[in-house]
Amino acid sequence: MSAIPLVSEQEFEQAVLNCPLPVLVEFGAKWCGPCKTVAPELEALRSELKGKAEILQVDIDDCPRIAQAMRVQSVPTFIVFVAGRPADAGQGAMNRAQLRQLLDKHLPRATGALTAPEAAQLLLNNQLTPVDTRDEPTFKRTHIEKAVNFPLVTLGDRLGELQLLSPPAMLYCRDGKDSMDMAGKLAAQGYPVSFLDGGVLEWEGAGNRLVRPPRY
Repeated sequence: MSAIPLVSEQEFEQAVLNCPLPVLVEFGAKWCGPCKTVAPELEALRSELKGKAEILQVDIDDCPRIAQAMRVQSVPTFIVFVAGRPADAGQGAMNRAQLRQLLDKHLPRATGALTAPEAAQLLLNNQLTPVDTRDEPTFKRTHIEKAVNFPLVTLGDRLGELQLLSPPAMLYCRDGKDSMDMAGKLAAQGYPVSFLDGGVLEWEGAGNRLVRPPRY
């Protein structure tokens, strides 16, 4: 059984339209094969975005009036609601990266945060330098292409080097938390810098590759 909460017609207004967070609703059905396929992707995304967004399900057979109002013609259909209004939509057995992309532009963002797709495009255009803040052995095992290694414990003593990087630096770590905290501290000191939201985990989850030297 899916861990995604199922919303009834009576609950829809309060759970979806009045939710203070962006809400991704899957309109599906018990008999829908692709809905079963996408369930683990939704569950992983719900865990990843806890506190930033809500992810819910509506069974179109149990909630025909809502399905009709939302013009749902096939399942699964995904609709993002922001401040009670539909803001984005997708159909079919979407993967986690595609579902995340539906939500990303509507999520609350920390100052300097870059999503994996945004960072990948900037890297492709040579508009940023990835700065890996993990320890050196981890960096040597695997890292983002064109990255340089500034371990977190040394970063405070290397601000001059960081500011001289061209293109500008984007900090990243395993899950984005350490680099977000460091970016906040640097901004408070007058050294604004971007960071990769979700870190290496989100980078790979979005389908981007990491460099892995053959000896590792």
